Amino acid sequence: MKPFLKREPYTGPVQAIILDWAGTTVDHGCRGPVAVFSRAFEQYGIVPTVEEVRGPMGKDKREHVQCMLHMDRIAALWKVEHGALPDESVTDKIYARVQELMPETLADYATPVPGWVEACNALKARGIKIGSCTGYTRDMVVRLEPRAAALGYVPDAFVTSDEVPVGRPWPWMAYLNCQRLGVHPLESCIKVGDTVADIEEGINAGMWVVGVTRTSNALGLTEEEAAAMPAAELAAKEEAFAEVLRKAGAHYVLHSVADLPDLVPVIEARLKAAERPW
Repeated sequence: MKPFLKREPYTGPVQAIILDWAGTTVDHGCRGPVAVFSRAFEQYGIVPTVEEVRGPMGKDKREHVQCMLHMDRIAALWKVEHGALPDESVTDKIYARVQELMPETLADYATPVPGWVEACNALKARGIKIGSCTGYTRDMVVRLEPRAAALGYVPDAFVTSDEVPVGRPWPWMAYLNCQRLGVHPLESCIKVGDTVADIEEGINAGMWVVGVTRTSNALGLTEEEAAAMPAAELAAKEEAFAEVLRKAGAHYVLHSVADLPDLVPVIEARLKAAERPW
């Protein structure tokens, strides 16, 4: 294929979609990481709230631990329990427990969100490459990736946070996906995720950015919980979070990644009209 030279706007098709994992493509409600961080802190006598655990979601997992330790309530509890405020050595200790707990836990949270396997196959049939990136390290996903594959989800590229200098909101994982997929220019790509960090990553990468609500960490609902919730209440929760994602810079917000095949032609029409995501 002849390389594209950026002497004029790109007007071709969408070439790749790069997606987050938990809360986006697998693990409806992003339950796996919540279980891991909660257990890691509890082993040191600290019981975090679900809101405290979910707050930094989307970041590199060591940075996630650090963010939690800097929260006023957790820092105060740590001082009472251990006699001093948490420092870098504490971050290292808890992160080590997170690393130990992640592989065995994530395998239980590898189920693709409803409709994603079919949507992914439809996108691939259009010639679109599927990339993935995550705040997990490679060692953490040793059991997650094959379990997701056995359930039908196999991305064309998979980048973890320890393969780049720093994670989100920096764009390096998105860039490395493009290198591995052989995709250029960046405006031919869509970045999809369920957190503000995902949105900021996509903006920094110069891609079209899509947020998802129903399966997200922010709502924290399993598939069954979402189905059981009164429709008006669920819609209100989704719209409230959608507004957060829009304010963060998302070009589009969807209920789920299962809706992506219908969005691709909309973005391709904008590309054909010489529009860019920035």
